Amino acid sequence: MHVMVFYIATLWLALLIAVGVTLTLRARTILLRVLGLEIVTTMLVGLLALFAGGRDSPHYLDAAMVLALLAFVGTLAAARFDAEGRIF
Repeated sequence: MHVMVFYIATLWLALLIAVGVTLTLRARTILLRVLGLEIVTTMLVGLLALFAGGRDSPHYLDAAMVLALLAFVGTLAAARFDAEGRIF
């Protein structure tokens, strides 16, 4: 991968993560905060995948997969808590 493209993509994802954190902190309801965290998590998974390709290391992909699965379970728990008032 070209080095300049790698740096531009990393900067772009970092900027999107900052926007997602700002969205999360300014949200008024819990569901909007969960949505903001989901956006941040998606961008972090993309950043980890970008690092895995740029550094030729599959360990970043393992971390991205675990982060994506944990975010999915957390979103399900938050949605169930909002709907039913309990997680389990």
